[in-house]
Amino acid sequence: MLELQLELKFLNVLPYPLFVTSKQGEVIFQNSKMMEFVKTKESKSSETKNIINFLNDNTEDKFIYTNMDNRSFLFVKSVFSHMGDYYLYMGIESSSVEKLIERLKETEQLNVELDTIIENSYDGIYITDYDGKTLKTNTAIERITGIPKEYYIGKKVDELMKRGILENSVTHKVIKEKRTVSIVQANYKGKETLITGNPVFDKNGQITKVVTNIRDLSELNELQAALRKANELNENYKKEIDKLKGSNRNIDGVVVSSQELKIIYETARRISNVDATVLILGETGVGKDVLAKFIFNNSLRAKDGEYIKVNCGAIPADLLESELFGYESGAFTGASRNGKPGMFELANNGVLFLDEIGELSLALQVKLLRALQEHEIQRIGGTKTKKINVRVIAATNRNLKEMVNEGTFREDLFYRLNVIPILIPPLRERRNDILPLAGLFLNQVNKKYSFHKTLDKNLKEFLKSYNWPGNIRELSNLIERMIFTTDNEMLTIENLPYEYRESSNINEMITESITLKEAVEYTEEKVLSNAAKKYNTTYEIAKVLATSQATVVRKLKKYKITLKNKKNGES
Repeated sequence: MLELQLELKFLNVLPYPLFVTSKQGEVIFQNSKMMEFVKTKESKSSETKNIINFLNDNTEDKFIYTNMDNRSFLFVKSVFSHMGDYYLYMGIESSSVEKLIERLKETEQLNVELDTIIENSYDGIYITDYDGKTLKTNTAIERITGIPKEYYIGKKVDELMKRGILENSVTHKVIKEKRTVSIVQANYKGKETLITGNPVFDKNGQITKVVTNIRDLSELNELQAALRKANELNENYKKEIDKLKGSNRNIDGVVVSSQELKIIYETARRISNVDATVLILGETGVGKDVLAKFIFNNSLRAKDGEYIKVNCGAIPADLLESELFGYESGAFTGASRNGKPGMFELANNGVLFLDEIGELSLALQVKLLRALQEHEIQRIGGTKTKKINVRVIAATNRNLKEMVNEGTFREDLFYRLNVIPILIPPLRERRNDILPLAGLFLNQVNKKYSFHKTLDKNLKEFLKSYNWPGNIRELSNLIERMIFTTDNEMLTIENLPYEYRESSNINEMITESITLKEAVEYTEEKVLSNAAKKYNTTYEIAKVLATSQATVVRKLKKYKITLKNKKNGES
């Protein structure tokens, strides 16, 4: 008892407010500092008991904060064993305690917000310590893996791998490599997931935790597949709209601007993968060989066979048979000892284009008919037939129906060839193709020879209005000829060859396609040009044209016209 009194006496002189209570909260003792704090002179005052209630004695915390008269105290609670089952409360006054308490509250609020963010993340969040022990997960991991999030808490990554829940551990890789690591793997439910582990370092650069983000890729893959399908559908719609709009197009290097040619090439594309014989009709130079090559290029035969072209009108009749069907060794004088395969054999699994089919002799027509009907050929001098797999495309600028009536072309062969007839209209009947074709030929020559030639407005009008009896071939030759024979970068009507400038097409153009001023200038130039060829002096020209000599000189200079028989001193 003496020892207790001495101890209480010691507690009384301590410079800190303190008191002792029973477990029921009854005040057993308080020192003088405590009595000053509660402003009482009684060692067991009710004010102290009120403080106890304020301190919430039932709490399990060892540190309890209170504020009295704008003074902050932190009471430390401990068991006071000397007096039995009692508690000793010792207070410490500190102005920084309140700030610490506020910071603690802010920290708790931040923790709540962080927990809320983690919990509401659409991706799975998986946090482990350095040893791979699971510290925290969120609800999203249940949706991704199908396993309750509580199952992971406290378990190590190695244990989860042994149970087949994880295939590989990104945590181990992050700790080993000390950097962010991403892997793609199928999870426990078979879903493809993207797993990204991020290291958390302490101030010494050591990894303390690994935060892993788990993203379900199955939904993303489904979205990508849907997007891909939508893009394909959109592309198909775009093609269909393009067809309906009839916009200018360049198909496999072929200029297709007019509606007539668009229909032809769309038909050609549709029939490219059937084996029926095609007969292409049209004037010379309309592009029959280009269309035949287009059909081949868009067919499956382009992968397995060759495109062989034979001009039936360019090869003498006595040689054409051997060119088409080949010959055996010793078939005729001068024949190769090894024989020679014909064009049908070379075109096996491919396409044989027979241009100018109307020039075939009746004898060769019989042999061609057999090849088309029986799908087999026999070489000259040979005794055996050979099976062939060849698609034949024929072309002609002649009227085969009329030739059938005249008896110069076999009717059975005509119908065998005329399975899919395609008539290409002449260039004068599809004028919308003229300028795009002229631009194509101009660009080809410019690119080949590093030129920069262009066409002026009047020349374009002439090209579009001219009738082009030679069709595309004539247009191509004219553009190339003008480029090579003209020094100027800008090609004009003046650069046209004489036969074109004198053609009636220009006169038709004057009233239909150009302005009055341009027509006057053209007429002036034409009249002066003719006069310069006929008369020797500008005075003579002025007299004939009923104008002044100065005007004649000025106009000749403007149009760059020189007198044919210029006299000395004549300007």
